[in-house]
Amino acid sequence: MAVSARPFVLASLFALALPLAAQAEEVVVFAAASLKTALDQVASGFEAETGHTVTLAYAGSNALAKQIIEGAPADIFLSAAVNWMDEVEKADAMVPETRLDLLGNSLVLIAHGKAAAPVEITADFDLPALLAGGKLAMALVDSVPAGQYGKAALEHLGLWQATEPSVAQADNVRAALSLVALGEAPYGIVYATDAVAEDNVTVVGTFPADSHRPITYPAALLTGAADPADKAFFEALSGEAAGKIFAAEGFTLLN
Repeated sequence: MAVSARPFVLASLFALALPLAAQAEEVVVFAAASLKTALDQVASGFEAETGHTVTLAYAGSNALAKQIIEGAPADIFLSAAVNWMDEVEKADAMVPETRLDLLGNSLVLIAHGKAAAPVEITADFDLPALLAGGKLAMALVDSVPAGQYGKAALEHLGLWQATEPSVAQADNVRAALSLVALGEAPYGIVYATDAVAEDNVTVVGTFPADSHRPITYPAALLTGAADPADKAFFEALSGEAAGKIFAAEGFTLLN
């Protein structure tokens, strides 16, 4: 009786696939919420090219830094401000000499809808009058980088004291963006890269670069990173393919 070779072929193919499956690794990345649109694309391309899995956790840089310091199992950290990366470094939670300044950004005033008129943001700018009793959406001003940059800019321009009662604080910059996109706040302060992530908002003004400290996104490999995939994805973040994605989303490439 003839014996079909098909089961043996399938078994052989399965056996050949096992080493490849065993090599697939997971990279856990803690990243500032403002990176979501671009970093999702970077991770997707890396997964398609390597077969590894990239798990992305987005939140305010402050919350992520605290979780890392407390021992959260992350492999890579991308912060929206140097001060929170400083805290992670002080806690000896990163691999020495892997820290780099990856990206830059700018701070903008956005309005709900697509028909808002542009404004010039100077010390003479009457922001409370523009709000007309409505709210100004911002990320948490005392802890989240976007909120800290925004508060610093308003203080620099002499606008904070009059505007503070109208501020509606959100857990992170993407949450502040959503408040404006949904019309729950007529205006908000976010990064320029966030504004392009929503169709129902308009950038009406850009804050002067000298009104706040430079918006810098440092990245670092964390001490929990042990797999070759972790190092490969970290290197990919400053590679040509990732650079094109970040630039297309409006980020400034620093490395």
